Amino acid sequence: MAITALPPDTDADIARVTEALAMITPRWNVRILLALSGPPLRYSELAAKVSWLQNGQLHPKLKSLCDAGLVERTEHTARHVTYGHTERGVALLPVLPMVVTWAEEHLEKADRPLAAIEQIEDSLTLLTRRHAAAILWVLKSREEVSGRALARIVMPSSDWTNVYPPLRQLVADGLVDTDGIGRPYRLSAAGDGLGPVLGALSAWSAGQPLNQAAQHPVWGHSQAKPAQRPWLSSPSRPAPALPQARTGESSPAWHHRDLFSHATTARPKAALPAGGPRR
Repeated sequence: MAITALPPDTDADIARVTEALAMITPRWNVRILLALSGPPLRYSELAAKVSWLQNGQLHPKLKSLCDAGLVERTEHTARHVTYGHTERGVALLPVLPMVVTWAEEHLEKADRPLAAIEQIEDSLTLLTRRHAAAILWVLKSREEVSGRALARIVMPSSDWTNVYPPLRQLVADGLVDTDGIGRPYRLSAAGDGLGPVLGALSAWSAGQPLNQAAQHPVWGHSQAKPAQRPWLSSPSRPAPALPQARTGESSPAWHHRDLFSHATTARPKAALPAGGPRR
């Protein structure tokens, strides 16, 4: 079912990017994914790494990540179960440093040094505004668009005035610019700078290597970082032995501990309220 008035392949691309963002933006999901970097962990081992989560919070988070195909639950025996990344989850990790790079360049500097994980969480909050992916796509491809024309493209089945709440939010977030009421809308420098991130998410969600992001018809950007191979989803399955730690060129150059400013034994602060490139 079409969600915009754009061509079917473009509509599907926007829907996939929106879905990819929806997988990782729920609170703590990125931190759980990073905690699983390395060898698969038993539930108790993972719980110790994300000890700020209260009893009963980790299990539904893990289930949603397993359902999304990012985490794999492996039964070695009836009483020996481990959790680790799927190939799809491993392929997603190199996108996160791209988000940090964008945040460091475009988000307003905080009063205190921020761990990269907080940069990621702040940035993802902006990207999951309602209709954000579609609006940013149209503005990137058409440069300047009036609010009425944008509404006809992004939400063809709704009253055209419904486009203004998400547009105003994106302007307040610093991703979209306009010269005033009744004037066309265009991407800001920060919005345009999202090209490598959204291009990589598009490639990842389509099951392509991340180096395909540079060839994206809209988000293509020469600075997109390549990955060595595409992902293949991996469903839960029993295994006779504990899997070894994943190594090789497909692994990101950083480790999950690099994204935290301190050991994760204490409950971290939630992401800062997003005010766009202003924090």
